[in-house]
Amino acid sequence: MSEVEELQAILKDAPADSIVFFGGAGVSTESGIPDFRSPDGLYAQKYHYPPETMISRSFFDSHLPEFFDFYFDRMIYEGAKPNQAHRKLAQLEDEGKLISVVTQNIDGLHQAAGSKNVRELHGSVLRNYCMDCGGFFGLDDMLELRRMAQADGGDGVPRCPQCGGVVKPDVVLYEESLDSDVLEAAMRDISRANTLVVAGTSLVVNPAASLIRFFNGDHLAIVNLSPTPADSMADIVVARPIGEVFDF
Repeated sequence: MSEVEELQAILKDAPADSIVFFGGAGVSTESGIPDFRSPDGLYAQKYHYPPETMISRSFFDSHLPEFFDFYFDRMIYEGAKPNQAHRKLAQLEDEGKLISVVTQNIDGLHQAAGSKNVRELHGSVLRNYCMDCGGFFGLDDMLELRRMAQADGGDGVPRCPQCGGVVKPDVVLYEESLDSDVLEAAMRDISRANTLVVAGTSLVVNPAASLIRFFNGDHLAIVNLSPTPADSMADIVVARPIGEVFDF
């Protein structure tokens, strides 16, 4: 039995409330959203500043137009649709087997596929808030605010139509802390899971990458095209595309 078949058998036979899925950027690459560290990934792109700098809080505070140029160019993918992995995870939740999805992604594709218990460690592009009055704006609103801000040679910075404040995406930038409630919920879910599937993440970004130390169950599976620091800890290591692994 191959590693893929072994993992599929574990997921098929899993009892109720026993699986947690912990995913990173590689989960969404088959939906057309680039990851970060592959040769064609986000960090390989060429801009006036390094991408790591451009998605930091200090850069946001000091270079608003440049931040939003990069954000809308490289972090918003309007046409992206859930792939096979997203759909299978939603099915496992419907079947009562999946406790939750813990994700480092900000694209909202797990929810679009039907998943309900999603722990978004790094926030979501679907939520945006005025930094002055707290007004909420969805993604469509944000895109319209961007278009309005670019009209007549404007700086492209989305601003609240009510108070004029800058509208910030509800995403966790470098130098910002993760939401403590989301982080605690992820820890709690992982600690009570019997099967933890870690997929599409290099496991090099903390504190998210350190979450697997809370796992005490029987089956730790890592699905990633390249090796990770946690491979030696795993019962199953699968270096195959995630859509193939979840096609059952």
